Amino acid sequence: MKSNNNHRKWESVRLSSRIHTVKEISVHYEGRTEEVAIRPPDVSIHGMFFNTPTRFAEGSVLNLRFRLALTGAEINTRCEVRYCLPGVGVGVEFIGISPDAVRKIEREVQLCRAPRPRRKTVKLARR
Repeated sequence: MKSNNNHRKWESVRLSSRIHTVKEISVHYEGRTEEVAIRPPDVSIHGMFFNTPTRFAEGSVLNLRFRLALTGAEINTRCEVRYCLPGVGVGVEFIGISPDAVRKIEREVQLCRAPRPRRKTVKLARR
């Protein structure tokens, strides 16, 4: 079981907030045609971590396309593998990401961090 204190510690060390609202994602090794099998990632304005059994060498350049779940914005960018945890996944940093794409990710982060209104609960009278 994960500790909330440990989670908060990492959030304070990170350069930017991360969210888990990616709806669709595809990753391709640059210069190759096969698509890499992955599971939903966490994403920030600087990069993402995604789970995959595929091994990538640090420094590998990938082409990345994903759609944000809340806004529906599609992001296309290149990224560089910063670290690989064999059998777990890879951490990538976006390279050459457009300012517009960064704004779209920032908007998604804002929507995820915004407090959600609570539903009113209606108590029914007992008979």
